[in-house]
Amino acid sequence: MELEGNNTVLALLGFAMIATFMVLIMTRRLSAAVALIIIPIVFGLLSGHSIDMGMMIIKGLMNLAPTATALVFAVLYFAIMMDAGLFDPLVERATRFAKGDPRRVAMATSVMATLISFDGDGATTAIVTITAFLPIYRHLGMNPLILAALMGMANAVVNLTPWGGPTLRAATALQLDMMDVFLPLIPVMVAGLAANFCIAWYLGTKERNRLGVVDMDTEASHLALDREEGVVRPKLFWFNLILTVALILGVVAQLVPLPIAFMIGLAIAVTVNYPVLSEQRDRIAAHAHNVLPIALLIFAAAVFTGIIDGTGMVAAMGGSLLAVIPDAVGPYFGVVVSLLSAPLTFIMSNDAYYFGIVPVLAETAGHYGITPVEVARASLLGVTIHALSPLIAAIYLVAALLDVEVGDLQKFALPYALLVFAIMIATALLTGAVPITA
Repeated sequence: MELEGNNTVLALLGFAMIATFMVLIMTRRLSAAVALIIIPIVFGLLSGHSIDMGMMIIKGLMNLAPTATALVFAVLYFAIMMDAGLFDPLVERATRFAKGDPRRVAMATSVMATLISFDGDGATTAIVTITAFLPIYRHLGMNPLILAALMGMANAVVNLTPWGGPTLRAATALQLDMMDVFLPLIPVMVAGLAANFCIAWYLGTKERNRLGVVDMDTEASHLALDREEGVVRPKLFWFNLILTVALILGVVAQLVPLPIAFMIGLAIAVTVNYPVLSEQRDRIAAHAHNVLPIALLIFAAAVFTGIIDGTGMVAAMGGSLLAVIPDAVGPYFGVVVSLLSAPLTFIMSNDAYYFGIVPVLAETAGHYGITPVEVARASLLGVTIHALSPLIAAIYLVAALLDVEVGDLQKFALPYALLVFAIMIATALLTGAVPITA
């Protein structure tokens, strides 16, 4: 017997499913990909469905296939550009610009972290930025927590790009076009990065007043990337730069769909930079470990989103939340979601938040005239706070590389992360990316 007519039971099953999913992935009993498949099937059976869940899953897969395609090819494209050395001259100039001036060092840290973050891999950003700048910080006597804070905030903001994790998850969870989510967030990202640069100026000035300017050999400051020998293509720098700029402009202007753009871009990039077939295979294989988890996560999410939507659980949960929200708050639900994005992403993993909580918030917001795409944007604004969450591995990697305590890092960076968070919310509201009122 199906339970579609009993909204209360469906809502309880939906909340129980989300709670089970969150507990299992946050306690590391199951991986996110496995939980996204197994948990909804179990609760779908409990709701009275069986073989018909197959069509729900197929619908979810069809909705998310473009997202998976775009992400796989985008990650591979930027990995190839990193291998080829596209970012090397910019990063080297940033480190040379720093010289022995703490203010310049802090500013260069933000610039470098921003540039490296465009490859979509937080671990790469941490390793490259810390490898390049930690010797400078130590030589000058600067507080390494400044390096961690500036790098983490820059990486968090840049990760709002379509190939970054948060935007991917928000668009996937609500079955939205990533560009509809992303494009209105560009001013928000610019504001967040500008705020980070201002913080870098402030912290660098404080260190400059404390330490003064130190003479140092700028030639000793060099980029150290862990790459295989012979993969860099300095003679193709201008070609790669023009290709990348054209690709990004085409995507932003929506001249070419995101998946198609990066499919074509990757085909051109790998053919021109590595014309030998064996080299192409090696470059793709070298980055397969970054791509495979992304593809698995998206297709697994199709099971979760397809079943939770197809069984009517999302609608039932949204209705139950609607009943307890004061009428006066309803029209401002977009602002509420923005404010909740910080604490919720701090205490939850990305998967638990975007796949478990955001769909329910979107269903509830819809009753007040706030669209799912607006909820998706609002849900993304807490990224700088999430970067400090004890639930993510990156913060432990950074703490280990800098030889500092995680608690000290969080305590130092939190006030600045909150400031950037507030500026991003204000920008989103002023630009209309998130509605102030329905």
